[in-house]
Amino acid sequence: ELSSLKKFDEIKKANQAAAKKLVEDQLSSSSEEDDEDAEVKQGKILDKTFTIYTSQTDGDASELERTRQYMNEAFQSGAMTCLICIASVKRNQAVWSCCGCFCIFHLVCIQKWARDSLFLVSSPLTDDDFGKKDHPWPCPKCRFEYKRSETPSRYYCYCGKVENPTLDPWLVPHSCGQICEREFKPPCGHKCLLLCHPGPCPPCPKMVTTTCHCKKAKPVPRRCSAKEWSCRLPCGRTLLCGQHTCENACHAGDCQPCPRVSKQRCVCGRQTAERLCASPQWQCDQVCGKHLPCGNHTCERVCHAGPCGDCPRSGKRSCPCGKTKFTLPCTEDVPTCGDSCDKVLECGIHKCSQRCHRGPCEICRQEVEKQCRCGKHTKRMPCHKPYLCETKCTKIRDCQKHQCRRKCCSGNCPPCDQVCGRTLGCRNHKCPSGCHRGSCNPCPEIVDVKCNCGKTVIKVPCGRERTIRPPKCKQLCSRPPTCHHSTQEKHYCHFGQCPPCRQPCQKTLTCGHLCPVSCHDKALVKQTGSHQSAGPWEQPSEPAFIQTALPCPPCEVPIPVECLGQHEVSPLPCHSANPFSCKRPCGRLLDCQNHTCMKECHPVTKLNSSADGKKVGPECSQCEEECTKPRPSGCPHRCVLPCHPGDCPPCLQMLKIKCHCKLSVLYIECLKLACADVKEKEILISCKNQCPKELPCGHRCKEICHSGNCALNCSQKVKLRCLCKRLKKEIQCSKIQEGQVSLECDALCKEMKRKASEIKEAEAKAAVEEERRRQQAELEAFENRLKGRRKNKRRKDEVEVEPSSWQKYKNLIMLPVFGVAVVMVAW
Repeated sequence: ELSSLKKFDEIKKANQAAAKKLVEDQLSSSSEEDDEDAEVKQGKILDKTFTIYTSQTDGDASELERTRQYMNEAFQSGAMTCLICIASVKRNQAVWSCCGCFCIFHLVCIQKWARDSLFLVSSPLTDDDFGKKDHPWPCPKCRFEYKRSETPSRYYCYCGKVENPTLDPWLVPHSCGQICEREFKPPCGHKCLLLCHPGPCPPCPKMVTTTCHCKKAKPVPRRCSAKEWSCRLPCGRTLLCGQHTCENACHAGDCQPCPRVSKQRCVCGRQTAERLCASPQWQCDQVCGKHLPCGNHTCERVCHAGPCGDCPRSGKRSCPCGKTKFTLPCTEDVPTCGDSCDKVLECGIHKCSQRCHRGPCEICRQEVEKQCRCGKHTKRMPCHKPYLCETKCTKIRDCQKHQCRRKCCSGNCPPCDQVCGRTLGCRNHKCPSGCHRGSCNPCPEIVDVKCNCGKTVIKVPCGRERTIRPPKCKQLCSRPPTCHHSTQEKHYCHFGQCPPCRQPCQKTLTCGHLCPVSCHDKALVKQTGSHQSAGPWEQPSEPAFIQTALPCPPCEVPIPVECLGQHEVSPLPCHSANPFSCKRPCGRLLDCQNHTCMKECHPVTKLNSSADGKKVGPECSQCEEECTKPRPSGCPHRCVLPCHPGDCPPCLQMLKIKCHCKLSVLYIECLKLACADVKEKEILISCKNQCPKELPCGHRCKEICHSGNCALNCSQKVKLRCLCKRLKKEIQCSKIQEGQVSLECDALCKEMKRKASEIKEAEAKAAVEEERRRQQAELEAFENRLKGRRKNKRRKDEVEVEPSSWQKYKNLIMLPVFGVAVVMVAW
């Protein structure tokens, strides 16, 4: 249930949106752009269809106008109408096209039409004749007859190649898109080059070489559709009179009769008259009158040619009844034979009972029992009189509506002679045909469908004028404007209300400017009525749209306006062009001449009309700040006065400052220190004691308390010794630091140094020798242990080999070398 309610609400909203869009579309002319897009698309499809044909004619499309008209009707909504059901033929419906008038019908409608037509034609036939004759059925429009076997049963494209062609928006409706290839009419051997199309095929565009009608001119290349041409020279063919030649210009077909006049005799040769040379044989009005071969009679034939022939009264002649023949001269009449006449009378039943006589037989007077024509009554009466009873026929005529009502009907009732009178499908006219069975023929009337102004007209079958879309009129709408403008915007002729005026309003506002927005005399506004629902079951209705005149909006023309504090000039809309606050600080210089007014932009009252516009006013704030003017260099104190104009008073406070050596604290007036120069400051900050700093040489600075680094020229006396430390001398410390003085060793110092080095070398050799002995002892002990282990493994019969000289002295050689290597590594 919830899903169904949700779906219902969605459908309802969709319908409401569609209705709203429909209202908006009716009040606007936006459909013109869609129509233009459709026309562009239609033009591309037509160009594609005609491409192959125009390539043969070098772009000449003058012969395609009739075909173009049929194709335009196929595209135009409502232009293609089925004359049977009086309904539009849509793109997706199966259709059939007549090959005579090329009118398009629904396939179902034409099939029903053919069945009804065949039934009506064959209904008066007897049972024996029914089905033996192939009766045709006609086209509803042009009455072109088709055989029973040609009744359409399937849906084909126009050219008949494709069954059930698919719907393609980029093709002509009901077209397969292939080349037509139908034979041209009249046939010329070529085939149509257009894509599958409605309507007749255009003339053949092929080029052929042909001569003129009289065969005198040389063959020239021409279009196949216009291959018959005239050279405009005299024809020269001999006319039927045999005397003259045709003087007309070269023409097709037989020559006209000779137009000349000549004197000609009649057939009998008695009279002569001036007559056309084309009709030399003529007869006069006189009887021949020549004597026949019998010599007793004359020829009674009117003017004739040739012999008159034998006398018609010569030879054997029969009596009036034809039973007896006589041979008599032509001057004597044939007598009656006296026998009964026995000729069949007009009744076709009885014979003449009179004797052989001349002239016609009299009427049959025998009384017979005659049956009336309807066969219901009998009566005895003369044979020559017809017998018709007074009984009226009650059979239904072929219209299946009315009785025959003819007196004494034989059963073969004639067709109904009453007018049908049924209302046709157009709902405007009645059927003028005789009373009939089945559907009435389509209304033959053509109705004009006009645009609103009546200048553009299209002709449609009667009955379609209520449903067909009116034609697109290219004339401008001539209705008077509905707003205050003198003229309305240019737009095409249309039905219904004119689209909303989009011209600028241009009404004069109260400020004097003109209203620049679009015209709003007929604005579309939602109507929000105070409709109260009858209960919770009633759905809330959507607001309706009404057209009403809206007031002009506020003037938006920019006006330059200065802010309250005269900081800037900004363009403001005319309707709100009043002095405003720019939200900036006021910025006017206060009486202290040091600070500015920090209030937000505000109005300022001028105390003096000639005063500067940037002067402070009574509305500005009062300065309550401390004095923030810059102090003299070196003065860390603030001004003891509040914010004031002019210079600050001198600072009299005492400063507590350490001296240069940072050991003593001094008290100095701030003013003296701030006003003193560099030398004076050096003296004021000095404590007058010796500087406690240590020089790089390690001695104490000898100067009085000073600033900066101490001087490096140390005057302290220090002892200088030679390299062996034996000699010494007292020299100023600064000279030693500068490397200006050095103390060299003398000869005694050098001799003592040499002896010391010799002693060190001897001690080193003794240490090396001691180390060698120790290693030799360890090597011998190791070899002795190694020999004791191998001795037990030797065989008793082993011969002792004498050691070589290397083996004998290798220990003596290796021990010193090894000892030297150890000493080197240790050093």
